[in-house]
Amino acid sequence: MASTPAQDLRVPHVSTIPANAGQHVQLFVREYDGTKPSHDPEPVLMLHGRSAPALAGFDLQYRHYSWAQDLAAAGYDVFVMDLQGNGRSPRPEMDNPCNTNPAQQQYLVPNPLAATCPPAYAHQLGNSQSEWDELRTVVEFVKRRRDVSQVAFIGWSAASFVMGPYTLQYPEDVRSLMLLAPIFPPNGRASRPGTDFGAPEPLPVSSPAAQFGYPMNISRKTDLRTAWDNELHCPDQREPGMDEVVWSAILDNDAVGRTWGQISGGVPEGIARFRNSYWWGWNNATVPLDGTLGTLLPVFIVYGEFDTQANHPSSNPLTDFSVPALYQAVPGADKLMVRVSCAGHQMPWETRAKTLQHMSREWLKHSALDGLKNGSYVLDMNDRYTPA
Repeated sequence: MASTPAQDLRVPHVSTIPANAGQHVQLFVREYDGTKPSHDPEPVLMLHGRSAPALAGFDLQYRHYSWAQDLAAAGYDVFVMDLQGNGRSPRPEMDNPCNTNPAQQQYLVPNPLAATCPPAYAHQLGNSQSEWDELRTVVEFVKRRRDVSQVAFIGWSAASFVMGPYTLQYPEDVRSLMLLAPIFPPNGRASRPGTDFGAPEPLPVSSPAAQFGYPMNISRKTDLRTAWDNELHCPDQREPGMDEVVWSAILDNDAVGRTWGQISGGVPEGIARFRNSYWWGWNNATVPLDGTLGTLLPVFIVYGEFDTQANHPSSNPLTDFSVPALYQAVPGADKLMVRVSCAGHQMPWETRAKTLQHMSREWLKHSALDGLKNGSYVLDMNDRYTPA
């Protein structure tokens, strides 16, 4: 892979998160400009999901696993962004450990908490509108920086809650949409009645069940390992030691979190901190709006066959997730879905990462994969496509 220098940028933004509304903040963006002298700039914007910071997800500094650098080597100008509450962007209300999900605070005793405590800020942190606003700020920044009118989107996991509705609201900004392991609740939280994307209730929210009564969730190394191990069903699906590599990369993006957690040998284990968001407007009612997806712009959906996070049946409509349901909800014919054999939710960190990178290059260049422009397929271990 050709080496393209990284440039870390701070994009000015006026926050619309209730916890710091109106404050001037700087959103973190990393750029790898792989544009060749004879090529027009083709910007690609990559957005993380619910928990893993963007650099750990898209720019893992280990062997061939940097997806962003792979795309830059192919001639793309790649931008990787963190929303507030994740990675290297601001984390309002998150340095106070009492603002952790009360059900998880036990993992912070005795470091940094002496005992569990009620949240000092008893609301969620981000929400759909604030995250659409942050994405728009970065999109406009990229458009100005590269003098283009559109940006290609790549989103992983819960990035679908942000990039999907954004594309429906601002299709003129988006050249194409690629969603990896997209979280999609067909009967998810509706927008305010009479609107397509209005907040369903005043913000910030504190539900009686306290689901949104705190701004921060946390995870431990054992949580990452357990969730990942549960999706390993093929020999060599994950390289030995990759869980340690990924966990180290996650902590590299959190100077505070890496000092928290149980102490062993005088060293804290480290805790991954991420925003608690209140999402709406991404469901069977909104995806077909105006025939935008699959008609005005092409959509590519890809997921691993063992992914139990993006495919998660539940009796709760807010957590009943289905990738095929998203494909079915896209109204236009210009849509493509691929289920990748021997892969899980963490595909960018698994041995099929190179296959994923190849598919993204093909998609960005042709809006197709090996001549396939629409339909649902299974990709086997020999990289053969079979209709699903």
